[in-house]
Amino acid sequence: MPFHHQRAVGNTLRGCATLSTSRDPIILVLSGPGGVGKGTIVQALVKRDPQLWLSRSWTTRDRRENEDPNAYVFVSREDFQDRIAANGFLEWTSFLGNYYGTPSPEPVAGNDIVLEIEVDGAQQVKTSHPDAVLVFVLPPSRLEQQRRLRGRGDPEQKVEERLRKAEEEEPVGIAIADHVVVNDDLELTLQELLRVLHHERNRRTTR
Repeated sequence: MPFHHQRAVGNTLRGCATLSTSRDPIILVLSGPGGVGKGTIVQALVKRDPQLWLSRSWTTRDRRENEDPNAYVFVSREDFQDRIAANGFLEWTSFLGNYYGTPSPEPVAGNDIVLEIEVDGAQQVKTSHPDAVLVFVLPPSRLEQQRRLRGRGDPEQKVEERLRKAEEEEPVGIAIADHVVVNDDLELTLQELLRVLHHERNRRTTR
């Protein structure tokens, strides 16, 4: 079963959208090592919750075979660096030789924001927006993570790199997270995240 823990958070992002509930938008940050199913989770989550707006990250890595072309905005290093220079990212990082970043959000009014980002980016968002809700996703096991990475078409070298990186990222991600979820069952993971959102919306509307 998934588990989670909570800790206190501070002030949220202001001026990003005007909600009918007279509160600022929630920034839900989904982070975790490669192969835990972050992309699958966020795609299913935004389908389940119409109040969520998914911010598509930019990356300079190549699109994997059979990968959804809308999974990222795939750009050149030059275009990415130009956006950095223009201060156009909420967060960005270099990860295994490629850039990843979240453009400054422009959600539809009335929507909360969900970000699917690397651990380093999650730290940046948590620092700049302490009221962001950070969910760190873990695989059921390292063996299952390896199976998922291979199943999505990662070359063996990248699989090994991501597994090594996971060993470094997990202690950091768990330490900064508001909730930790083990993604061993997609439906249970979605139910857990929907409970988190429901709790945060109620808390922020009534405070």
